[in-house]
Amino acid sequence: MDRNPFKNVDSSKLSLNHIKIWYTSGMGFFTDAYDLFIIGAIIDTLINAHKYAGINIAGFTSYLIGPNSAFWTGLLASSAIITAILGQLLFGYLGDRIGRKTVYGVEASLLALGAFLSGISINLPMLILFRSIMGIGIGGDYPISATIMSEYANVKDRGKLIALVFANQGLGSVAAVAVGTISALYLPPDIAWRVMAIIGAIPAATVIYLRRKVPETPRYSLLAKGDVETAKKAAAVLGTSLDTSSAVTSRKVPFSEFISRYGKLLIGTAITWTMLDMAFYGTGVYSGPIVSSVLGSTFPHLAKGVYLPLGDFQADLAKEIFDGGIPFLVGFFGYFTAVALMDKLGRKLIQVQGFVMMAVLYVIVSLVMVASGPKVTGFMIPTLAAFSLYALSYFFIDFGPNTTTFVIPAEVYPVRYRTTGHGISAASGKVGAAISTYLFPTLLLTIGVKEILLMLAGISVIGALLTLAFVKEPKNRSLEEVSEEELIPSEGSEVSSGK
Repeated sequence: MDRNPFKNVDSSKLSLNHIKIWYTSGMGFFTDAYDLFIIGAIIDTLINAHKYAGINIAGFTSYLIGPNSAFWTGLLASSAIITAILGQLLFGYLGDRIGRKTVYGVEASLLALGAFLSGISINLPMLILFRSIMGIGIGGDYPISATIMSEYANVKDRGKLIALVFANQGLGSVAAVAVGTISALYLPPDIAWRVMAIIGAIPAATVIYLRRKVPETPRYSLLAKGDVETAKKAAAVLGTSLDTSSAVTSRKVPFSEFISRYGKLLIGTAITWTMLDMAFYGTGVYSGPIVSSVLGSTFPHLAKGVYLPLGDFQADLAKEIFDGGIPFLVGFFGYFTAVALMDKLGRKLIQVQGFVMMAVLYVIVSLVMVASGPKVTGFMIPTLAAFSLYALSYFFIDFGPNTTTFVIPAEVYPVRYRTTGHGISAASGKVGAAISTYLFPTLLLTIGVKEILLMLAGISVIGALLTLAFVKEPKNRSLEEVSEEELIPSEGSEVSSGK
């Protein structure tokens, strides 16, 4: 007999309380995407202020101009990504060990604090340090927010709700394009980059209190802690109740057994995320230089020692930042297409088609490029058409693996390892992101955009194949069923199973 105590939660209707949990969970991802774009705009501002306007920003320009510029640029771009790996692993472990509720809000506090302090940094090493703190918060947000949403969601809308949490990245991207463009246009460079950085603290700060007030999830409370009253309280938040007629708990599984049972699945959720983030973060952080290589730089060619007037520089910088954001604006629609179709098409199909379309578009854009060494000299088709194809890749990134790699790990692991499994998967993604973000400045100078796109096409094909081989489909199945949760009797109840 099916004694799953969460059948009322699973069959509940979508409610305003689900939406409240979505907002509370989603603001961290707003900041994550905001940061992904804005750090590229900050780097553009700091470097181009010197290059085109002759402005030296004390404590920053000396690091980003000169023989070690690629090192410092790569470190600045990747610092938050590198420490996000630590945050994902640490908070993933703590979320299963001491509870989702116990650590919820800590990651948002780190995120907001790091973003604010980044904006008041006095030199580049300090900026890298504070962005590293922010990165820990960003990383911690992945496993905790995804799992809280999945464990509160009903079955019918679970994919949609988890995807909606992640779709806040789309809103963050649009905000970053707007803030970056307006700041560059109206503020002097030494102020503009600070405003860009500090504004990233606001969304996370708005949900710290709300996160501290969210009750522990019904599944973790009952199955991991055996706390029936807290589980009932959490279910009541959704206007429903638990079936506690037969008290059950989740069987404790040693980590070695978890790896043995879920190892192949972990390859599927982790390595596909690595493949995705190598493409997404490399092209995302350096969207400005890549778009400039396609459309051409907005800045005029100037003789050495000749600089633009400040107003002209600000206008050109704002246009370059906006142009670099166009692919993100295209990607915005991909997030919400994924939300609309997640529970209809299923996670696996969306992920595979996304990877395939990324590969196809990268190959097409690369093949129509005419390059001389690392420099793009022209296209075999109209430049606008080539750029449109490149921008379209962002739609399929977001209506594809960028969303599904976040959704799937929140559903397919048992309750005692759900945040751990998600944290390991997300950390694997950030390893790929850190590698590509750190190497991109050097790759742009050595092999150029054409060869980079071919490399990313190959990576996308690998992602599609790994998805087909190792990822399971969670659509329309309870968390206990899809994760093969072993429910055992508590206080003398009959044995129950989620299988």
